[in-house]
Amino acid sequence: MTLAGRDLTIGYSDRVVGRGLDVTLKQGEVLALLGPNGGGKTTLLKTLLGILKPLAGEAQIDGRSLDAFTIRDRARRVAYVPQVHNPTFAFTVETVVLMGRTSHGGLFSRPSAHDRDVAGRALDEFGIAHLKERPYTMISGGERQLVLLARALAQEPQFVVLDEPTASLDFGNQGKVMREIRALAASGLGVLFTTHDPNHALRTADRAYLLRDGTCLAEGEVKRVLSSEQLQELYRAPIERLVDSGSGASAFLPG
Repeated sequence: MTLAGRDLTIGYSDRVVGRGLDVTLKQGEVLALLGPNGGGKTTLLKTLLGILKPLAGEAQIDGRSLDAFTIRDRARRVAYVPQVHNPTFAFTVETVVLMGRTSHGGLFSRPSAHDRDVAGRALDEFGIAHLKERPYTMISGGERQLVLLARALAQEPQFVVLDEPTASLDFGNQGKVMREIRALAASGLGVLFTTHDPNHALRTADRAYLLRDGTCLAEGEVKRVLSSEQLQELYRAPIERLVDSGSGASAFLPG
């Protein structure tokens, strides 16, 4: 099973954001999408999700055009965790996670016992079952992000797409979310996430996709693609790579 874009031209009715983009995500792998602000990352995600229609080319699930799937069928295959989620109502955490079951039932139908079991397993998976009766509006930003991940998992999709999942999180919660992304892939899901931090991609992703001004600069195995030279071209800024002499682990710092 794959989530893919083939020769995509992406953008809006009044402007083109990117051209000639080919991207593929397989189940069981993590793909990191990196690039500067305004480079087209979110537009590409929304096109792969079917939120935006491609101006040319085709977004596909397992070789079939997204247009061949109903919105409900797409939701059963691909879950989306947005960059920003500002809650309006004080739903409980459990209720928010149960919203991920909507594609498996009716919009106004009551959750079944099976739905509650699936939601409960998702809460357990992310270690937040103790929050299930808490209002979603009254938990921390890091906890909210884990709730949204649990909601995505409750959809029982094949793919999870996350737009800057660590934005506004503290250092500890960033690490926790990155670990959970790896766990999702280990369970067989394909995970695509955007990030401004190449270190997150280096430690979490299997492959990286570098996007600037709507053009793919490089794509492939993360340790090959993420070099100081490639990142300097991507961000047009000096990048320094630090390597630990003992473990060989490396990290990137802005120059």
